[in-house]
Amino acid sequence: MATGRTHRPATSRSRGIPEATVARLPLYLRALTALSERSVPTVSSEELAAAAGVNSAKLRKDFSYLGSYGTRGVGYDVEYLVYQISRELGLTQDWPVVIVGIGNLGAALANYGGFASRGFRVAALIDADPAMAGKPVAGIRVQHTDELEKIIAGNGVSIGVIATPAGAAQQVCDRLVGAGVTSILNFAPTVLSVPEGVDVRKVDLSIELQILAFHEQRKAGEEAPAEEETAPPAAPPAAAVTKRPDTGPDGDVPAVMPA
Repeated sequence: MATGRTHRPATSRSRGIPEATVARLPLYLRALTALSERSVPTVSSEELAAAAGVNSAKLRKDFSYLGSYGTRGVGYDVEYLVYQISRELGLTQDWPVVIVGIGNLGAALANYGGFASRGFRVAALIDADPAMAGKPVAGIRVQHTDELEKIIAGNGVSIGVIATPAGAAQQVCDRLVGAGVTSILNFAPTVLSVPEGVDVRKVDLSIELQILAFHEQRKAGEEAPAEEETAPPAAPPAAAVTKRPDTGPDGDVPAVMPA
């Protein structure tokens, strides 16, 4: 099986696929893989769109970039779409990956079984702590950052994962790029500066939680007025009686006005 460094298929950029479509392809692939595991042969655009969390018109537009239009009355062939999207995403080959920073998060990533099943092989685990060197994590021996450049060159690595503290992330990024890494998945809570030609994807769990908090606050604010609208109206206050100067003692207008 070819490695990421020795073989690069035509990229979505060269094929003119929009970035928004590229971002949705993994969603379609996840839904299709679940269907494939259940031996479902075909799927309609409406069913697949619902499983992926998008609308069917957007799905059909996305698939048109792949040259896949489905069959009227039948739908899309699940296995063929799995292959098509996997090929477009570059998952029909082996991508060696290094993880730098083997703390709690880095160790959790190393133990994540989804990498291997999706075409990513964890080639090395790297940490700056000398006490970590040689320790096995997820069956892989942790290596010291002094060996970073040699590890990347020896394994043909083009994808690096940064799981270090924020203060160390930029320096690690610079070393990865200098060693030939051209794609970085950044879990450190900081923005990385990279040269042109290097792609960075940032995963910040705190930001995602803050966005969820915003939506929760907005929903709470929408529910409060709704509750006020459904509450029974309060009884109006008793109207004050103002006697007109030409009324009688009980407030009645006399039948005959005085001369």
